[in-house]
This record gives sequence, C-alpha cells and structure tokens, in this order.
Amino acid sequence: MFKLIELENGLENVQGFYCGATNVGMRTNPANSGSSDVDGDVAFIRSEVPCDVSAVFTSNTFQAAPLKHYQKYPKGFQTDFVLINAKNANAMTGEKGIEDIDNIMSTLSSKIPVLNPVMASTGVIGYRLPIDKITSAFDTLDFSASHSHKAARAIMTTDSFKKELAYRIELDSGKHFNIAAICKGAGMINPAMATMLCFITTDAAVPKEEMDALLLESTESSFNRISVDGDTSTNDTVLLLSNKKSKVYDKAAFQAVLSKIMFELAMMILKDGEGANKVVAFEVKGAKTLEEAKKASMALSNSLLVKTALFGEDPNWGRIASTIGASGIACDDSTLTIHYDDLLIYSNEFRELDKIREDKAYKIMKQESFKVTCDIGLGSASYISYGCDLSYEYVKINAEYRT
Repeated sequence: MFKLIELENGLENVQGFYCGATNVGMRTNPANSGSSDVDGDVAFIRSEVPCDVSAVFTSNTFQAAPLKHYQKYPKGFQTDFVLINAKNANAMTGEKGIEDIDNIMSTLSSKIPVLNPVMASTGVIGYRLPIDKITSAFDTLDFSASHSHKAARAIMTTDSFKKELAYRIELDSGKHFNIAAICKGAGMINPAMATMLCFITTDAAVPKEEMDALLLESTESSFNRISVDGDTSTNDTVLLLSNKKSKVYDKAAFQAVLSKIMFELAMMILKDGEGANKVVAFEVKGAKTLEEAKKASMALSNSLLVKTALFGEDPNWGRIASTIGASGIACDDSTLTIHYDDLLIYSNEFRELDKIREDKAYKIMKQESFKVTCDIGLGSASYISYGCDLSYEYVKINAEYRT
C-alpha cells in the first residue's frame, strides 16, 4: 500500500531535475493560453546525474528527425539533458534534419557538459530548424533553474492550457519517491499515440530493465486510447527519465502512479481537443475477442459523424450502430444494446427512440463528459477508448495552422 500526494506545479518536485524555457523569436505571439505574454519556444529538462531513459514514439512511418536522432544512440544509453522546441517539427527534413540536431547539441556541449542529449520538436512539418535562433537560447537559459510551468507553456502549440502534474508516493516504510510530467497536445490526436509530447521525470530507483515495459503498458492504457481527430503525427514522443536520486522503489506503486499520471494527462489532451466541448468514453463489451472490442471502440472514438453528433448534442444512435457495423467486427442488430450513461438508447426491443428517452438522452449529451456503452452481445471481451466532439473551431484552427 502507499499514500499518494498531489503536488503543486510539476517537474521541479522531482529530486535532481531542473527545467525552464526562453523565447528566441520562433514564437512571436502568446500561446493559446489566455495570457497576453509571449511564451517561450525553447525549453529544457536537465538532471544533475545521468538518467536511465525509456521512450515510446509515433507509429507514423515518417518519423521526425528528433526521433531518428534518439534511435542513433546505443540501446540502454543514459542521458542528462532534453531540449525541446516549439513552432518547428523538424519532420520530413531528411538527413539534414538529424545533422542540425547534432550541430545544436555540439553548441550546447560547449556551454555545459551534457551526456547523450535528446531533442524533441513540435510544430509545422517540412522546415529545417533555425539553428542560430535555437542555439541563442543557451546564452539566456538558466540551467540550474526549476520552472516547470515555463517549460510546460513553451511546448504548447494549439493547446489552450499547460499540462503538468506531480505526485509524491509515500510507502508504508515511510520512504517516498516523486514522479512528475509535462505534456502538450490538442489536435492531430489518434489512438496510435497522439500528436503530443510528454516528458515524465522520476527520482524513483526504477530498474532500467523494467522501464520499457512499464512505460509501454501505461501508454497503451492512456495516450493510445484517445482520439481528437483520427490523425497521427510524425513527432509523438513519450519520454520517461529516472535519475534514481531517492533510492526508493516499489514496482506496484510506481506502475499505478505512472499509469495514473499518464491517463490524467491524456484526459487533459482530450479536454483541450481543438475546439472540443465534451469528453466521451466509448466502451464496447460483449465482443467475441479483445481485438474486435478494441477495433469497434476505436472506430467510435475516431468517427467524424459520431464526433459531430456529440457536438450537436444529437442522440442519434444510428451513427453509433452504423460505425460498429462498418468496423468489420462480428455483430448482430438483434443482440446489440446501446446506452448513454445508464440510459438505454437502443435494443432489439426498443429500436425506436421514444420522446421520453430522447429527452433524457438530450440531457445526458449536454454534459461535459459521459459514457457510451455498446454491448455486442456475442462474447465477453471489452475495451474502452476516449474521444471528444468536433466543432466549428477545430476547422478554423487547422485551416489557419501555419498562419
């Protein structure tokens, strides 16, 4: 057993980590955060001792240069520095994009000693990094500072708020360790990882040989279950950094809190979905296999027609049923049932939505969050994914993305 304490702010709560951000002129307008101040566009995370590192990357075949640069390091390498930039994805830039990272890191190493520095980028695809601008950050950044909120804001693109969390885990023995994270993401989100960056730091003494499996498991139950628009980015990255400064570790506690912090961040991304107003859970149960349950659930969270019905608060169960039928899984309209929260919307007996149930459904759909449960009635497998509505604002944001 363990006690979980939520901490204010983010990364600075973890022993031995420093972070911050500065503006070098790539971002000239405030991030979409309600502030009139221009946020940073280059951020860093630094550990005072080498960290074990684990990563999960996008499934997009066209992986961006920062991901390829990371993968050039030998398996099991350690790092003590992560550099992050906004406004430029450094994607589809070929070998030159990787060389640009090497040049940036070479300049960094002339300023402070770094071990196998890692880079992450977010922004527009197809342009090389402005090396001179990014390296100018090294003259203004305080590498001994701890400003998680600045780093969290600097990595935002179309996000409307910063996303950061931190927890202290107190074990029954009286010992404790910390875990914290920042992330960005609001659009181009598909459950194959999202268009997102996530950086998790911990001082727990988690063994290196366990980190990959723990991170992958937590990713599958969080970022890989959300969809804003069904698109998958070239830059998606989740990094877990462990410097082991606390010398404390409990596998069950660590896994539980890692999963919790990543799931909560994933829900923040959905809530912040570009122009989104609702977060909806799509549970498919009674499927013949887990694979089929997952396939149908993710089809629902990705469906544009379902998303627009959510935005219009239209209890049109036909779009739900049609999406399940089109997903290719084994299903039968005589065994299918659909519920919005606890309200029965469709069954073999109640195929037409009467006025009483339709009025109740309207009230449910006006909520900021609710659950759609579809029981296939042919087996015992189940899966839950998460989606949001699709609004006029989404089209506006993405039509004007480069401007």
